[in-house]
Amino acid sequence: MMDAIFLSAGVPDPRRGPEYAATADTVAITAAVSALVYVTLGRRPLIWGGHPAITPMIWVIAEDLGLDYGRWVGLYQSRHFEDQFPQDNARFGNVTLTDDIAGDRAQSLLHMRRRMFSEHRFAAAVFIGGMGGIIDEYDLFRELQPEAAIIPVVSTGGAAIEVGKRLDALVPDLADDPDYVALFHRHLGVSAREQRFANPDAQPRDIEARYWRPPE
Repeated sequence: MMDAIFLSAGVPDPRRGPEYAATADTVAITAAVSALVYVTLGRRPLIWGGHPAITPMIWVIAEDLGLDYGRWVGLYQSRHFEDQFPQDNARFGNVTLTDDIAGDRAQSLLHMRRRMFSEHRFAAAVFIGGMGGIIDEYDLFRELQPEAAIIPVVSTGGAAIEVGKRLDALVPDLADDPDYVALFHRHLGVSAREQRFANPDAQPRDIEARYWRPPE
C-alpha cells in the first residue's frame, strides 16, 4: 500500500496505565477513531496494529460505508496475543500475523511494529489516546518513516498528550478542536470532495481526478 495512514490508538486501562487513564477522554477517543475512518476509508489505505478496543470501532464504520474494506485497511497482529484476538479480526480479511518472538511480549511487539512500518510507505501517523505502547510506536515510526507527518490528537488525552510534547511545535487545533472530521481533512490533506472508491485499483492516481463533479 502506498501513502497509507497509520493509526496508533487505544483506550487506557486504569489498572495498567492509571497515569494515562487519568487524562483520557473515552468519548473523544471513540469520536476521533470514527472520524479518521470516515475521512480515510475509500480514499487512503489505513494501517493499524490490532487493539481489542479499537478494531471493533473500525469494523462498525467500515461496514456502514459499504466498501471493499479488506482492500483499504491493513491490520497487524502478533501471534503472541493470539488467544486475545477480537472476533472482528476475521471480518477484515486483511490481517497480517507476525511471529511470537521467544514468547516475549516486548520482542514480539517490536517485531510486529518493525514489519508494519517497513512494509508500507506512510503519509502520516495519527495518535489517539492510548498508553505506553503509543509512545513506543511513535518512536519507532519516526525512525523508520521520517518523512511522514505526525498527528497527535492531544484532545483525546492519554499517551497522545506525551506524543504532542515531543514535537517541536504542536498545531493548536490538535488540542482544542473537537470537530475531528474537519481536523483530519485538514491535517491529512484529504479533500471532502474526494469520492470514495470500492478498492484502491479503481482510484485514479491523480488526486483532482478523484473529485466529485456534478453530472454534465
